[in-house]
Amino acid sequence: MDIGIDLGTANILVYIRGRGIVLSEPSMVAVDTKTKTILAVGSEARRMMGRTPGSIEAVRPLRHGVISDYEMTQELLKYFVKKASRKLSMWRKPRVSICVPAGVTSVERRAVEDAARSVGARDVHIIEETIAAAMGAGLDISRPRGSMIVDIGGGTTDVAVISLGSCVVTDSIKVAGDEFDEAIMRYVRKKHSVIIGERTAEDLKINIGTAFPRSGEVLMDVKGRNLVTGLPNLVTVSSEEMREALREPTTAILDLIRTIFEKTPPELASDIAERGIIMTGGSSMLHGLDKLITQKTGINATVAENALSCVAVGTGKYIEYLGDKAK
Repeated sequence: MDIGIDLGTANILVYIRGRGIVLSEPSMVAVDTKTKTILAVGSEARRMMGRTPGSIEAVRPLRHGVISDYEMTQELLKYFVKKASRKLSMWRKPRVSICVPAGVTSVERRAVEDAARSVGARDVHIIEETIAAAMGAGLDISRPRGSMIVDIGGGTTDVAVISLGSCVVTDSIKVAGDEFDEAIMRYVRKKHSVIIGERTAEDLKINIGTAFPRSGEVLMDVKGRNLVTGLPNLVTVSSEEMREALREPTTAILDLIRTIFEKTPPELASDIAERGIIMTGGSSMLHGLDKLITQKTGINATVAENALSCVAVGTGKYIEYLGDKAK
Protein backbone atom coordinates (compact mmCIF):
# COMPACT_ATOMS: atom_id res chain seq x y z
CA MET A 1 0.00 0.00 0.00
CA ASP A 2 1.24 3.49 -0.87
CA ILE A 3 0.78 6.51 1.39
CA GLY A 4 1.54 10.16 0.61
CA ILE A 5 1.97 12.53 3.58
CA ASP A 6 1.95 16.32 3.52
CA LEU A 7 3.96 16.90 6.70
CA GLY A 8 2.83 20.47 7.27
CA THR A 9 3.59 22.84 10.13
CA ALA A 10 -0.10 23.51 10.77
CA ASN A 11 -1.81 20.43 9.33
CA ILE A 12 -0.93 16.91 8.24
CA LEU A 13 -2.82 15.41 5.30
CA VAL A 14 -2.62 11.73 4.36
CA TYR A 15 -3.26 10.47 0.83
CA ILE A 16 -3.75 6.77 0.10
CA ARG A 17 -3.37 5.48 -3.42
CA GLY A 18 -6.74 4.79 -4.97
CA ARG A 19 -8.63 6.47 -2.13
CA GLY A 20 -7.46 10.10 -2.18
CA ILE A 21 -7.10 12.15 1.01
CA VAL A 22 -8.28 10.07 3.97
CA LEU A 23 -7.03 12.17 6.89
CA SER A 24 -6.53 15.87 7.58
CA GLU A 25 -5.77 16.99 11.12
CA PRO A 26 -3.66 19.63 12.92
CA SER A 27 0.05 18.88 13.45
CA MET A 28 -0.29 19.01 17.21
CA VAL A 29 0.43 16.82 20.23
CA ALA A 30 -0.81 17.32 23.82
CA VAL A 31 1.79 16.18 26.38
CA ASP A 32 1.76 15.81 30.17
CA THR A 33 5.04 17.53 31.03
CA LYS A 34 5.27 15.78 34.42
CA THR A 35 4.99 12.20 33.18
CA LYS A 36 6.09 12.88 29.56
CA THR A 37 3.06 10.92 28.35
CA ILE A 38 1.09 11.83 25.24
CA LEU A 39 -2.54 12.63 25.99
CA ALA A 40 -3.89 13.55 22.57
CA VAL A 41 -2.84 13.97 18.93
CA GLY A 42 -4.27 15.93 16.00
CA SER A 43 -7.72 17.53 16.30
CA GLU A 44 -8.19 16.49 19.91
CA ALA A 45 -4.86 18.09 20.87
CA ARG A 46 -5.78 21.33 19.06
CA ARG A 47 -8.98 21.60 21.09
CA MET A 48 -6.77 21.73 24.19
CA MET A 49 -4.62 24.58 22.82
CA GLY A 50 -4.65 27.55 25.21
CA ARG A 51 -7.01 25.76 27.58
CA THR A 52 -4.70 23.34 29.39
CA PRO A 53 -3.40 23.40 32.98
CA GLY A 54 0.29 24.07 33.58
CA SER A 55 1.23 20.39 33.54
CA ILE A 56 -0.26 19.81 30.08
CA GLU A 57 1.25 21.39 26.98
CA ALA A 58 -0.14 21.42 23.44
CA VAL A 59 2.93 21.48 21.18
CA ARG A 60 3.67 21.63 17.48
CA PRO A 61 6.64 19.32 16.82
CA LEU A 62 7.11 20.85 13.36
CA ARG A 63 8.23 24.43 13.02
CA HIS A 64 8.73 26.25 9.74
CA GLY A 65 8.20 23.01 7.85
CA VAL A 66 10.95 21.03 9.60
CA ILE A 67 11.20 18.80 12.65
CA SER A 68 11.88 20.72 15.87
CA ASP A 69 10.96 17.83 18.19
CA TYR A 70 11.95 14.46 16.75
CA GLU A 71 10.19 12.26 19.32
CA MET A 72 6.88 14.13 19.05
CA THR A 73 7.08 14.01 15.24
CA GLN A 74 7.50 10.23 15.48
CA GLU A 75 4.34 10.09 17.58
CA LEU A 76 2.49 12.23 15.03
CA LEU A 77 3.54 10.01 12.12
CA LYS A 78 2.76 6.86 14.11
CA TYR A 79 -0.73 8.18 14.87
CA PHE A 80 -1.49 9.11 11.25
CA VAL A 81 0.00 5.98 9.66
CA LYS A 82 -1.83 3.71 12.11
CA LYS A 83 -5.10 5.57 11.64
CA ALA A 84 -4.75 5.37 7.86
CA SER A 85 -3.84 1.67 8.11
CA ARG A 86 -6.97 0.93 10.15
CA LYS A 87 -9.12 2.58 7.51
CA LEU A 88 -7.96 0.09 4.89
CA SER A 89 -6.99 -2.84 7.13
CA MET A 90 -3.40 -2.76 5.82
CA TRP A 91 -1.24 -5.73 6.75
CA ARG A 92 1.82 -5.01 4.66
CA LYS A 93 4.20 -2.20 5.54
CA PRO A 94 3.37 0.82 3.35
CA ARG A 95 5.59 2.79 0.99
CA VAL A 96 5.54 6.41 2.11
CA SER A 97 6.18 9.63 0.20
CA ILE A 98 6.68 12.78 2.32
CA CYS A 99 6.94 16.43 1.31
CA VAL A 100 9.60 18.80 2.63
CA PRO A 101 10.19 22.53 1.97
CA ALA A 102 12.77 23.51 -0.64
CA GLY A 103 15.20 24.99 1.88
CA VAL A 104 15.66 22.01 4.19
CA THR A 105 19.14 20.70 4.86
CA SER A 106 20.29 17.14 4.25
CA VAL A 107 20.21 16.57 8.02
CA GLU A 108 16.58 17.71 8.19
CA ARG A 109 15.69 15.49 5.22
CA ARG A 110 17.28 12.54 6.98
CA ALA A 111 15.33 13.30 10.17
CA VAL A 112 12.04 13.16 8.22
CA GLU A 113 13.07 9.92 6.52
CA ASP A 114 14.16 8.30 9.80
CA ALA A 115 10.91 9.35 11.50
CA ALA A 116 8.89 7.68 8.72
CA ARG A 117 10.96 4.48 8.85
CA SER A 118 10.59 4.35 12.63
CA VAL A 119 6.81 3.98 12.29
CA GLY A 120 7.03 1.05 9.88
CA ALA A 121 7.42 2.49 6.39
CA ARG A 122 8.85 -0.04 3.92
CA ASP A 123 10.29 2.59 1.59
CA VAL A 124 10.46 6.36 2.09
CA HIS A 125 10.58 8.90 -0.74
CA ILE A 126 11.20 12.60 -0.08
CA ILE A 127 9.68 15.10 -2.51
CA GLU A 128 9.93 18.90 -2.59
CA GLU A 129 6.70 20.67 -1.69
CA THR A 130 6.68 22.86 -4.79
CA ILE A 131 6.88 19.82 -7.11
CA ALA A 132 4.04 18.14 -5.21
CA ALA A 133 2.02 21.37 -5.18
CA ALA A 134 2.41 21.75 -8.96
CA MET A 135 1.28 18.16 -9.55
CA GLY A 136 -1.63 18.60 -7.15
CA ALA A 137 -2.69 21.80 -8.92
CA GLY A 138 -2.95 19.82 -12.16
CA LEU A 139 0.07 21.29 -13.95
CA ASP A 140 1.91 19.17 -16.47
CA ILE A 141 5.41 19.75 -15.13
CA SER A 142 7.07 17.31 -17.57
CA ARG A 143 6.93 19.75 -20.49
CA PRO A 144 9.74 22.23 -21.31
CA ARG A 145 7.63 25.20 -20.24
CA GLY A 146 8.09 27.43 -17.20
CA SER A 147 5.54 27.32 -14.37
CA MET A 148 5.77 29.33 -11.16
CA ILE A 149 4.39 27.87 -7.94
CA VAL A 150 3.97 29.94 -4.79
CA ASP A 151 3.21 27.50 -1.96
CA ILE A 152 2.25 29.30 1.28
CA GLY A 153 1.74 26.89 4.14
CA GLY A 154 1.78 27.24 7.91
CA GLY A 155 5.52 27.56 8.47
CA THR A 156 7.17 28.32 5.13
CA THR A 157 6.56 29.97 1.79
CA ASP A 158 8.19 28.08 -1.09
CA VAL A 159 8.51 29.67 -4.52
CA ALA A 160 9.79 27.71 -7.51
CA VAL A 161 10.02 27.89 -11.28
CA ILE A 162 9.48 24.39 -12.64
CA SER A 163 10.29 22.99 -16.07
CA LEU A 164 10.87 19.44 -17.36
CA GLY A 165 9.83 17.92 -14.04
CA SER A 166 12.30 19.70 -11.78
CA CYS A 167 12.92 23.05 -10.09
CA VAL A 168 15.00 25.42 -12.20
CA VAL A 169 15.00 28.15 -9.54
CA THR A 170 13.65 27.71 -6.01
CA ASP A 171 13.88 29.31 -2.59
CA SER A 172 12.03 29.27 0.71
CA ILE A 173 11.46 31.68 3.60
CA LYS A 174 10.10 31.01 7.08
CA VAL A 175 7.21 33.41 6.63
CA ALA A 176 3.71 31.96 6.17
CA GLY A 177 0.50 31.33 8.12
CA ASP A 178 2.16 31.18 11.55
CA GLU A 179 3.90 34.49 10.92
CA PHE A 180 0.56 35.97 9.80
CA ASP A 181 -0.91 34.96 13.18
CA GLU A 182 2.05 36.37 15.11
CA ALA A 183 1.86 39.66 13.18
CA ILE A 184 -1.84 39.96 14.09
CA MET A 185 -1.10 39.24 17.76
CA ARG A 186 1.63 41.91 17.80
CA TYR A 187 -0.62 44.46 16.10
CA VAL A 188 -3.60 43.96 18.45
CA ARG A 189 -1.27 44.19 21.44
CA LYS A 190 0.31 47.42 20.16
CA LYS A 191 -2.83 49.10 18.78
CA HIS A 192 -5.46 48.01 21.29
CA SER A 193 -3.29 47.11 24.34
CA VAL A 194 -4.93 43.68 24.38
CA ILE A 195 -3.18 40.31 24.41
CA ILE A 196 -4.84 37.63 22.28
CA GLY A 197 -3.91 33.99 21.74
CA GLU A 198 -2.94 32.10 18.58
CA ARG A 199 -6.43 30.70 18.01
CA THR A 200 -8.03 34.16 18.24
CA ALA A 201 -5.42 35.56 15.84
CA GLU A 202 -6.13 32.72 13.42
CA ASP A 203 -9.88 33.45 13.63
CA LEU A 204 -9.20 37.10 12.78
CA LYS A 205 -7.01 36.06 9.84
CA ILE A 206 -9.62 33.68 8.44
CA ASN A 207 -12.68 35.89 8.96
CA ILE A 208 -11.51 39.44 8.25
CA GLY A 209 -7.81 39.16 7.34
CA THR A 210 -6.83 40.70 4.01
CA ALA A 211 -3.74 41.66 2.01
CA PHE A 212 -5.64 43.97 -0.38
CA PRO A 213 -8.29 46.65 0.24
CA ARG A 214 -11.76 45.09 0.54
CA SER A 215 -14.73 46.54 -1.30
CA GLY A 216 -16.37 47.10 2.09
CA GLU A 217 -14.77 47.17 5.53
CA VAL A 218 -15.51 44.18 7.77
CA LEU A 219 -15.45 44.29 11.58
CA MET A 220 -14.97 41.55 14.16
CA ASP A 221 -15.19 41.57 17.97
CA VAL A 222 -12.50 39.65 19.83
CA LYS A 223 -11.80 39.01 23.49
CA GLY A 224 -8.39 39.15 25.11
CA ARG A 225 -6.57 40.27 28.23
CA ASN A 226 -6.04 43.97 28.77
CA LEU A 227 -2.33 44.77 28.94
CA VAL A 228 -2.84 47.44 31.65
CA THR A 229 -5.55 46.06 33.93
CA GLY A 230 -4.96 42.35 33.34
CA LEU A 231 -8.73 41.87 33.01
CA PRO A 232 -10.69 40.38 30.06
CA ASN A 233 -11.41 42.98 27.40
CA LEU A 234 -13.53 43.10 24.23
CA VAL A 235 -12.23 45.06 21.24
CA THR A 236 -13.46 45.57 17.69
CA VAL A 237 -10.91 45.00 14.93
CA SER A 238 -11.39 46.05 11.30
CA SER A 239 -10.27 44.42 8.06
CA GLU A 240 -8.24 47.53 7.23
CA GLU A 241 -6.33 47.06 10.49
CA MET A 242 -5.69 43.46 9.45
CA ARG A 243 -4.23 44.67 6.16
CA GLU A 244 -1.87 46.93 8.10
CA ALA A 245 -0.97 44.11 10.52
CA LEU A 246 -0.16 41.74 7.65
CA ARG A 247 1.81 44.23 5.56
CA GLU A 248 5.25 43.05 6.74
CA PRO A 249 4.85 39.28 6.13
CA THR A 250 3.07 39.78 2.79
CA THR A 251 5.84 42.15 1.67
CA ALA A 252 8.41 39.46 2.55
CA ILE A 253 6.57 37.00 0.28
CA LEU A 254 6.49 39.56 -2.55
CA ASP A 255 10.24 40.14 -2.14
CA LEU A 256 10.85 36.38 -2.46
CA ILE A 257 8.79 36.21 -5.67
CA ARG A 258 10.78 39.14 -7.12
CA THR A 259 14.06 37.44 -6.17
CA ILE A 260 13.00 34.24 -7.95
CA PHE A 261 12.07 36.22 -11.08
CA GLU A 262 15.51 37.89 -11.07
CA LYS A 263 17.12 34.42 -11.21
CA THR A 264 14.73 32.96 -13.79
CA PRO A 265 15.98 32.46 -17.39
CA PRO A 266 14.26 34.88 -19.82
CA GLU A 267 12.50 32.13 -21.81
CA LEU A 268 10.92 30.66 -18.70
CA ALA A 269 10.01 34.11 -17.38
CA SER A 270 8.16 34.68 -20.66
CA ASP A 271 6.22 31.43 -20.13
CA ILE A 272 5.22 32.52 -16.63
CA ALA A 273 4.10 35.94 -17.87
CA GLU A 274 1.83 34.12 -20.31
CA ARG A 275 0.57 31.35 -18.00
CA GLY A 276 0.49 33.26 -14.72
CA ILE A 277 1.46 32.37 -11.15
CA ILE A 278 -0.23 29.44 -9.37
CA MET A 279 -0.72 29.80 -5.61
CA THR A 280 -1.17 26.79 -3.33
CA GLY A 281 -1.21 26.09 0.41
CA GLY A 282 -3.78 27.04 3.03
CA SER A 283 -2.32 30.51 3.66
CA SER A 284 -2.52 31.39 -0.05
CA MET A 285 -6.26 31.72 0.58
CA LEU A 286 -5.73 34.89 2.64
CA HIS A 287 -8.21 37.35 1.17
CA GLY A 288 -6.70 39.58 -1.53
CA LEU A 289 -3.22 38.05 -1.50
CA ASP A 290 -3.58 36.94 -5.12
CA LYS A 291 -4.69 40.46 -6.09
CA LEU A 292 -1.70 41.99 -4.26
CA ILE A 293 0.76 39.69 -6.07
CA THR A 294 -0.91 40.45 -9.42
CA GLN A 295 -0.71 44.20 -8.78
CA LYS A 296 2.93 44.20 -7.64
CA THR A 297 4.31 41.81 -10.29
CA GLY A 298 2.08 42.64 -13.24
CA ILE A 299 1.48 38.90 -13.74
CA ASN A 300 -1.85 37.24 -13.07
CA ALA A 301 -1.79 35.21 -9.83
CA THR A 302 -4.43 32.53 -9.30
CA VAL A 303 -5.20 30.48 -6.19
CA ALA A 304 -5.50 26.79 -7.06
CA GLU A 305 -8.97 25.30 -6.71
CA ASN A 306 -7.89 22.82 -4.02
CA ALA A 307 -5.17 25.05 -2.53
CA LEU A 308 -5.18 23.48 0.94
CA SER A 309 -4.82 19.91 -0.31
CA CYS A 310 -2.64 20.48 -3.40
CA VAL A 311 0.57 19.27 -1.77
CA ALA A 312 -1.08 16.13 -0.36
CA VAL A 313 -2.75 15.33 -3.69
CA GLY A 314 0.54 15.93 -5.51
CA THR A 315 2.35 13.65 -3.07
CA GLY A 316 -0.25 11.00 -3.81
CA LYS A 317 0.20 11.43 -7.56
CA TYR A 318 3.94 11.09 -7.07
CA ILE A 319 3.58 7.84 -5.15
CA GLU A 320 1.17 6.55 -7.82
CA TYR A 321 3.76 7.44 -10.45
CA LEU A 322 6.35 5.42 -8.52
CA GLY A 323 3.87 2.54 -8.24
CA ASP A 324 3.21 2.55 -11.98
CA LYS A 325 6.95 2.56 -12.72
CA ALA A 326 7.44 -0.46 -10.51
CA LYS A 327 4.94 -2.53 -12.50
